Amino acid sequence: MAGEAEKAKFIVGLGNPGRSYVKTRHNVGWMVTGELRNRWSLGCGRKAFGGLLYDARELGPQGICRSAMVFEPQMYMNRSGEAVKGLVGYHKAKPEDVLVVLDDMALKLGWVRARPGGSDGGHNGLKDILRLLGTQQVPRLRIGIGPPSASEKDVEHVLSSFSSEELGTVAKAVSKAADAVEDWLGFGISYVMDKYNSKAEQLEHPDNGNEK
Repeated sequence: MAGEAEKAKFIVGLGNPGRSYVKTRHNVGWMVTGELRNRWSLGCGRKAFGGLLYDARELGPQGICRSAMVFEPQMYMNRSGEAVKGLVGYHKAKPEDVLVVLDDMALKLGWVRARPGGSDGGHNGLKDILRLLGTQQVPRLRIGIGPPSASEKDVEHVLSSFSSEELGTVAKAVSKAADAVEDWLGFGISYVMDKYNSKAEQLEHPDNGNEK
């Protein structure tokens, strides 16, 4: 159906701006959007709505085309909603056409999980987006960063860098999450959940922490 094929989708990666945050756990959402930008050869984005916006036209698996935009808010994490609200409002997008890609310390390191909506799970970036969009029905793709150690506070953990031992697992998770985004563009959130959310699908990754 031509109308469906032309419907715009929006991939929102969450992270904190600034050099000191580039390789931190909280910025794994940007790592995924960076992988997509490389795959799709998107080049330099343009400043818009308080973030960087990249156009990706007619993308999708198996010949299924989607007009897509990759968006990286350049505000600090807990103000991400302001940027996303501007993007969504301008393009008159429906919340279900926005996929938020973010870190989750309640998931084992390297695990990838998709959901069509629900609570923010304690993530300040997602919390702000849901608040300003006025709904919890916003699809999200969560990448596990593992839980804090007994001596760490949550904020210390999410703002810490991955260890050298963790980087291989993180790289695989970022690639897998990018695959999941491409599947979402072509087949929707239910397909992604069926394909990526099972425990068996996750076991190829080394991990630590507790399953959520």
